[in-house]
Amino acid sequence: MPVLLAQVEAGTASESLWRELWTMLCIEGETLVPGSLAALPRLVALARSETQALNIAGAIVRSAMTDDQGERMFMESPHAIAELRDMVDRRLRTRPSDYLWGFRTLLAIEGQFHWSAVLGDFSDDFYDVACPHCSLTVTIAIGGYGHYSSYRDWCAGDVDRRDLRAASVTELDGMGRWMYDLAVRDGQDRLAEGITYLMGRAECPRCASVFRVADEYAAANLPPTRLHPLS
Repeated sequence: MPVLLAQVEAGTASESLWRELWTMLCIEGETLVPGSLAALPRLVALARSETQALNIAGAIVRSAMTDDQGERMFMESPHAIAELRDMVDRRLRTRPSDYLWGFRTLLAIEGQFHWSAVLGDFSDDFYDVACPHCSLTVTIAIGGYGHYSSYRDWCAGDVDRRDLRAASVTELDGMGRWMYDLAVRDGQDRLAEGITYLMGRAECPRCASVFRVADEYAAANLPPTRLHPLS
């Protein structure tokens, strides 16, 4: 791995070499290997001029929720992560075609690994959450199929649909407001609208209780590490 990094730092990297680095540092863009976090500062330095390095560094950050990787990442490479955040944010301001990639990378940098792992563009997003009152697994749909909660029957599909109640902009706070403001800043209207539903309320199709979608999803999917995102 150090030899390959030295080659790309020397400006002699071919496409095959970049593919080999991907395989060695972040398998299929999701699984870290020993040495991934140690390579992060060098990749961030390379990312100033190499898009491939930026992509690999982003994948490493998004994958760092496993075991103690996230905690180590913030403790060992704070300056590299700060620079990576600035670079990704500048890229998002250009409204690239792969906008969601950068959005999810920033979420990971903020320690929001659960959202970074699952957030889509709300064209046809589905989330499963447990009703906090009766424990029914409720399917939440946000996108082209509608905005609703339902019970999913694998033969009949989504049954007993109930309309979601989007959060108003004034109701958004914390990470929900941060996500919304970022999407609005960069003209991502569908993403911004979807976030209001994700941060809104759903009705359970069994017991008719109303709960906040994001609260129940986050409670069930927060990573085990106690992270210290940059402020």
